[in-house]
Amino acid sequence: MKPPVFIVGCPRSGTSYLYHLLLSAGGFAEFRTQMNVFDVLEPIYGDLGVPKNKAKMMSEWLNSKAFVASGLRAEEIKAKVLSECKGVSDFLRIVMEEVARKQGVDCWIDSTPTNISHLLRIKNDFPDARIIHIIRDGRDVALSLDKRGWSRPLPWDRDKALLAAGIYWEWIVRKGRKLGSMLQSDYLEVRYEDLVNEPAETLERLAAFLHHDLDYEHIRKVGIGSVKKPLTSFKDDLEQGQFTPVGRWKNKEKFPPDQLVLFESLVGDYLHELGYALSGSSEQARRSLAVKRTRSLYRAYYEFKQWAKINTPLSRLLVDYSAVLIDK
Repeated sequence: MKPPVFIVGCPRSGTSYLYHLLLSAGGFAEFRTQMNVFDVLEPIYGDLGVPKNKAKMMSEWLNSKAFVASGLRAEEIKAKVLSECKGVSDFLRIVMEEVARKQGVDCWIDSTPTNISHLLRIKNDFPDARIIHIIRDGRDVALSLDKRGWSRPLPWDRDKALLAAGIYWEWIVRKGRKLGSMLQSDYLEVRYEDLVNEPAETLERLAAFLHHDLDYEHIRKVGIGSVKKPLTSFKDDLEQGQFTPVGRWKNKEKFPPDQLVLFESLVGDYLHELGYALSGSSEQARRSLAVKRTRSLYRAYYEFKQWAKINTPLSRLLVDYSAVLIDK
């Protein structure tokens, strides 16, 4: 097998679009769902090196969307996992390599965005892995998260879902870039805007990183998934022929100006650091104590949620592995 590829990023940053571009190029195993082994499967079933945990996980996994998407034969994959698997990374490797072999290809991709918190573990368990971090303008990400109802503000901030989404975007992108910087040449950042506006040039850079042919004209002709039909939160725009995924936040009907000022006061410094132009001056607001308190509170909140999801028994009672997998 060639080195596996992991696509990570803040949800709604274009991970699925990049995944479908690579699938359209050919040579990668097609597996249109997320395995979620680190954030979901392991917290539910525990250490898969323990035989009873592994047996219980495998029994339930065979009824999941992921198994259906794999196209594998139940008894064969069950026997292989029970005899060879020593942990969740082993489970991911075994399943994905079997999927690749069944499809006659020699490379697989895991496109679980929130694996971004586990980059060092991934690199330890898959030493030759190639990791692509896709980054998108936080204002467009926040609009999409809010439209999907995926933004989770604190109870007293229910009318500030866009702002909460912005802080989450900064928190997860910062984390990914910090961890990615430790991986040296095996980590690459790609901007969603470049994939949309300069696809051929961006894919050429990706091709050199992956050592894989990514011919844009061929990819366009094959057109798997969102390469042909965008997976957008704004379906009305698509139906009306007004699909503009880059700079959607500039539409005042979608991102109210007063909310935009507050948004940029919270995460404008990081937007600027990443090279995204701000809409106007919110310099004074960004220095206020209220803004600093809000940022600190939400960062602590997201860190705690991440820790609780992975480490507490409560998370195992609240998460149904077969239900959380998201079809791409």
